[in-house]
Amino acid sequence: MSPDTTRWRSSSTYDYVDHLTAPDVGWEWLRRNDDYQHDFERLHRAQRQSPDLIERASAKWGLRFRCRAKPQRH
Repeated sequence: MSPDTTRWRSSSTYDYVDHLTAPDVGWEWLRRNDDYQHDFERLHRAQRQSPDLIERASAKWGLRFRCRAKPQRH
């Protein structure tokens, strides 16, 4: 997943950051992490998400997955 860098210098692109909570800011940075993206892709592509696979991702990233991982864009 390559980020869209065409508007990175536009301050209006990041106005929403002023209104984020601490967990929201954490998510904004986490989702840009290459290692996290790799692990997410592995979870997403798994035919069956075993409890062991989910537990390892949860322990590594400090996240809890309530349902099958799926890509999401806004």
